[in-house]
Amino acid sequence: MILFFSGTGNSEYAARRIGRIVGEEPVSLAKRLREADCSPLESETPWVVCAPIYAWQMPRVVRDHIASTELRGSRDVYFVLTCGGDTGNADKYARKLCRSKGMNFRGMARIVMPENYIAMFGAPDAEEARRIIEKAVPGIDETAALIKEGRDLPPVKKSPLAGFLSAVVNKGFYASAIKDDKFFATDACVSCGLCEEVCPLGNITLKDGRPVWGGNCTQCMSCICRCPKEAIEFGTKSAGKRRYICPDV
Repeated sequence: MILFFSGTGNSEYAARRIGRIVGEEPVSLAKRLREADCSPLESETPWVVCAPIYAWQMPRVVRDHIASTELRGSRDVYFVLTCGGDTGNADKYARKLCRSKGMNFRGMARIVMPENYIAMFGAPDAEEARRIIEKAVPGIDETAALIKEGRDLPPVKKSPLAGFLSAVVNKGFYASAIKDDKFFATDACVSCGLCEEVCPLGNITLKDGRPVWGGNCTQCMSCICRCPKEAIEFGTKSAGKRRYICPDV
């Protein structure tokens, strides 16, 4: 079973492409996360977890959900993590998660996709995004082929700072940056409610026609990037920056 978590479509794109090759329909974790549904899942084929990298680790909401969910059937787990450049030491923590569940870590793939974290960085324009996605395709397909054949994924090359980034920086990032108090809607908001609909954690509600964030944000950038009027901002950090949604999902 292929499980994916995706705010702006990068990990969904990888999951769906892998699904076409291995012959499985990917399952979004969004509904389960919104409903805090940790009921057991079952798969006779290996588990494949597709998710983005948040501060050089898999998102905590994904990690915690998998940790709390009984995965029945296959004991093998593959991880496919999308990122803007580096996954740090993320495989160490994925391996640790597998070990805690008595499952077999079959490897982790790093898939470089267009940057979407506009709370800190700039997103590429359409042409550059397309180039990055096309460059990622061979890696996704090779990963899918290895999964289909039941082979381990090769080790990911790491920078000398990998351990520091995934441990110290990740901890500081969650403590200081993963908050929603800077999100707000400008007068361009038309009260369409799409932000409320797409939030994977059910963290947004409309009050007097404007979105209100409830304090349970993972900063997936879904609300700010999917707003059809670009009416959502993150303090001054996102002002003037292009929004990004994977064009193929």
